[in-house]
Amino acid sequence: MRALILAGGTGTRFWPLSRRATPKQLLDLEGEGSLLRATVDRLAPLVPIESVWVCTTAELAGKVREALPEVDAGRILAEPEGRNTAPAIGWSVQTMAAAAGDGVVAVLPSDHRMADAAAFRRTLEAARGAAEAGDRVIALGVPPTRPETGYGYLELGEALDEASGLRRVARFTEKPHEDDARAFVASGRYLWNAGIFIFRGSTLLAHLARFEPEIGRGLRRIAEDPAALADAYSRLPAISIDYAVMERLEEIAALPLDCGWSDLGSWEALAEVLPADEAGNAARGDTLALDAAGNLLYADGGTIAALGVRDLVVVRTDRAVLVAPKERSQEVRRIVAELEARRRDDLL
Repeated sequence: MRALILAGGTGTRFWPLSRRATPKQLLDLEGEGSLLRATVDRLAPLVPIESVWVCTTAELAGKVREALPEVDAGRILAEPEGRNTAPAIGWSVQTMAAAAGDGVVAVLPSDHRMADAAAFRRTLEAARGAAEAGDRVIALGVPPTRPETGYGYLELGEALDEASGLRRVARFTEKPHEDDARAFVASGRYLWNAGIFIFRGSTLLAHLARFEPEIGRGLRRIAEDPAALADAYSRLPAISIDYAVMERLEEIAALPLDCGWSDLGSWEALAEVLPADEAGNAARGDTLALDAAGNLLYADGGTIAALGVRDLVVVRTDRAVLVAPKERSQEVRRIVAELEARRRDDLL
């Protein structure tokens, strides 16, 4: 099995720590190395380093190579420009097949957290076997622990293998309203979509060409004329792999992934995994909290002192300070959008 790690994201919800040159996947949020580093490390020994590929952007390729010196530079693929995940995965899988033959590929985000790496590998190994045996596309889904409205959901159909827990995916559901999310969790028939997929490379490329023929034609052009990469890639439709393929497949299956997963999608999500004091203040760096409760205090340089406040996110870097209600930390991307509109490139 080979692994394809998607490492081209911008991580805007972790501003001001995350910037264009150092997005979320390159950050050391917990003091144990970057999220990208952790993604690679937890694959071993199931996926050896010579079977790891990374797809990133041209702007980030240099930093990814620095972060992963053991990954051959030829296996760090730099998109000419961002076109969403369907073109990125299709081009990468096509490149992998040309270099190393066809086989099972696991596609993984580079910026997720998994508390139990061994449990993750066991599930990945089971997914590999299912993809090989039935030529299926396998999605890994996380058993929900709360009615989360920020995730997509997988509705489970009939059992395909009782021993492994493999189930048919009856439907993909995008981020639901809270009432629907509560119903999903109560039913026991849904998993959070973790964005991790396992498939034979040839199978994925065939599905992509069938559902998105324009992408298929563009990828064939690139394969026939590598010098045309920049021009051909810029013409590919910008569409996610979920919309392009996964939601259209009738034979997609899911395995439950129970390994302490978090997509670390916001400062609030990070607060859930950082150590906290008796008042529920999660902190990293030089911080002080007095008569304060439920806050996230993150000092990347300097000191943060909080007095008499509750449920805030306070982040300090050398260039900026963020203060926001914890429950609105998903909206930090609005600040990034406004800074872009004001052309504050010094803060991006």
